[in-house]
Amino acid sequence: MKKTIVCFGDSNTWGYDAETNLRFDEDTRWTSLLASHLGSPYRVIEEGLSGRTSVCDDPLTEGLSGLSYLYPCLMSHSPLHLVVIMLGTNDTKERFGLTSYNIAQGIVRLAKKARGTASGISGQAPEVLVIAPPPIGEKYIDTPIGKPMGSQCSAKSLELAEHLENLLKGTGIYFADSKSYVSMNEIDYMHLNLDGHQKMANFMRGQITSILNER
Repeated sequence: MKKTIVCFGDSNTWGYDAETNLRFDEDTRWTSLLASHLGSPYRVIEEGLSGRTSVCDDPLTEGLSGLSYLYPCLMSHSPLHLVVIMLGTNDTKERFGLTSYNIAQGIVRLAKKARGTASGISGQAPEVLVIAPPPIGEKYIDTPIGKPMGSQCSAKSLELAEHLENLLKGTGIYFADSKSYVSMNEIDYMHLNLDGHQKMANFMRGQITSILNER
């Protein structure tokens, strides 16, 4: 049986290209590169959605809360070996009124829900890996995305990893911080560019093989 991995995230998992406002192709997206790196023993499933939050219902766009979609998503792709969750960038939006700690709480809630499903092998719980995304660059506020995002997004995203790491201790859920390995682009400062997708694929490969080789 192939080791099946669901990558559950937002526009940076979907593959949004800030230069064109379109989607990077399958030769560029980190999920596709990851599948290529891992090879035939693995199956990588893309579950990215632009604008997705961990637990917040967006008043401007429907269907973006990960909390309500997670269960049917994981069960439809089961049996799974691993669920990778990389969210938090959209949760920093000013309209949600969350602190960085609140955002971490929401992501942990989502991760615990994933860990509590019977979507793993033989109806057991899958392993879950939470990734702190690269922080939003301070200059995002001066780009067209600054107005819809609102203020303080960069600061909140920078604080997120520390809160996630602390809240996930003792839960049995894996955690990794990507910021030392991957950076956002210099267009809107909150999306990966081509180089970022390559680096994210390499980073994820190391994390995933380490976890699944333990089993």
